[in-house]
Amino acid sequence: MYNEKMMSARIARIQAIGDVLAVALLLGYAWLAGGAAGGSGSALDPVWAAARVRGNLRVAVDVGFRPFVDQRGGELVGYDVDLARAVAEELGLRAEFLPVGFDALYSALVSRQADMIASALPYAPEEGERARFSSFYFDAGQVLLVPDGSPITGAVDLVGRRVGVALGSDADALARRMTGIDLRSTYDESAQAIADLRAGRLDAVICDNVSALGAAQSTSGLRIAAALSTQPYVLAVPTSAFQLQAEVNRALDKLRAAGLFETLNRRWLR
Repeated sequence: MYNEKMMSARIARIQAIGDVLAVALLLGYAWLAGGAAGGSGSALDPVWAAARVRGNLRVAVDVGFRPFVDQRGGELVGYDVDLARAVAEELGLRAEFLPVGFDALYSALVSRQADMIASALPYAPEEGERARFSSFYFDAGQVLLVPDGSPITGAVDLVGRRVGVALGSDADALARRMTGIDLRSTYDESAQAIADLRAGRLDAVICDNVSALGAAQSTSGLRIAAALSTQPYVLAVPTSAFQLQAEVNRALDKLRAAGLFETLNRRWLR
């Protein structure tokens, strides 16, 4: 009887200890969740914590990829420069730019020289070991550009049509997989094909979305009929910056709702 009582007491103590550990574990999960939501656990993301202490967001850019990043009179300008400044402002920070070559963009994150990349960066899941990515903010894929009033609404309507592309471009490769079109690929640049489209010498042009938006916005008479491929652009942060990633996505959602991307398109893609 005594041994049974002793055993029961031990079991009770073990259960009590287990209950305490379970409660502690639940509290730990709650603390982590609170930190991820921007609570007192913000130090779990060292990149976000350091940026808040400094008051700035260090942004790596590749200068010269117009119209996303350019340099005029010693000042950085462009679509991504304006976007990075707007994102930083939404985060309560100021943007500080770090010009590097395109090949060094990810290295700037790994070495902690930069907190974010904003430089017409294509989404690259294979770089997941070096970076976290934002939601998509621009699609630079190939699109179909046609005159206003054209009956062409998609690739199926191109059979027998005169379709212009820049020789050797992604649009050229895409068009050569289509059947039944009258392909005109003697152009060095998509701008030359677009000029012939305006002049009525072509029925459609396949080109990247940047060129198409610029053509459609700079003069009337042209419209984008359909998207034919996708190449999303993203912002990137270090792999440890899970909170910064969440804050950047929150800022992008807010800026999108406020119409910033339409403003950037009109300002820079013309």
